[in-house]
Amino acid sequence: MAGIPVLDGLLQIFNVDHGQCALLTMPRPGGISRVLIDCGHSVDFNGTPWYPGAHLASMGVTYIDMLICTNYDEDHMSGYPDLIKRGITVGCILGNPTVSPETIVNLKTEDGMGAGIEAVASALAARRDIGWGLKPPFISGVDLTWTYNPHPFFDDENNLSLVATLDINGFRFMFPGDMETRGWNNLLATCPQFRQTVAGVHVLIAAHHGRDNGICKNIFDLYGCRPKLIVISDDYKQYDTQETTSYYASKAQGIEGYRGHSGTRYVLTTRRDGEIRFSFLNGRCDVY
Repeated sequence: MAGIPVLDGLLQIFNVDHGQCALLTMPRPGGISRVLIDCGHSVDFNGTPWYPGAHLASMGVTYIDMLICTNYDEDHMSGYPDLIKRGITVGCILGNPTVSPETIVNLKTEDGMGAGIEAVASALAARRDIGWGLKPPFISGVDLTWTYNPHPFFDDENNLSLVATLDINGFRFMFPGDMETRGWNNLLATCPQFRQTVAGVHVLIAAHHGRDNGICKNIFDLYGCRPKLIVISDDYKQYDTQETTSYYASKAQGIEGYRGHSGTRYVLTTRRDGEIRFSFLNGRCDVY
């Protein structure tokens, strides 16, 4: 993978502006499995745009096993048209199953629908009609679970986010999309298993790109979520509500020696750290 060893698994969280995109690469007998968690892109990455499709195509990749849509907002799916344009086939598209393609269109009508979300909605409609690509595949070394609030109990994209949890070789990563406090609390109140899931999270991707309305104090204070790290995927601070790094740092255990520097890091951000990689080997998970 362009000089990056996969070993027992590799998770890359890309720097895609105020959006989200991550790639999980896992070895399997005779090949490689790949999962995209969201498909955002960067408008200006070192002077040029960056697309996940271009990144995959540069490695000769023509197929990914699954695309997880944690949120039906453009900043999570803006790179999807480019992915398809480059001839990269997607096995399964997983999103909130109570949100139909027609509902996606209706939800986006008020604010306007970007090309990425429009393409995803069209793909979901086509797959539903032919009954293809809706069941997540088995990925060796990965236990995938997902939780969601139902539509129409919630009727906003953020609280209809899919909370995707990936246990990768025994290390638990949670991607909650743009879930807001009200949505978090409903999941905790209605899904007992979810309360157990949050207690075992090792790496939490901060909801809503680290904005204040994505914080759920109850997962930390009532249900024992104490991750080693919290990752914020965003660019420069566009909103006052992004001033949450200190709060999140108070809830994480921290890691030592990140990228060779002394001291403890509790929160990593793509705006400061760029692409963040988690490498798995022999029961270890290293971040660099």
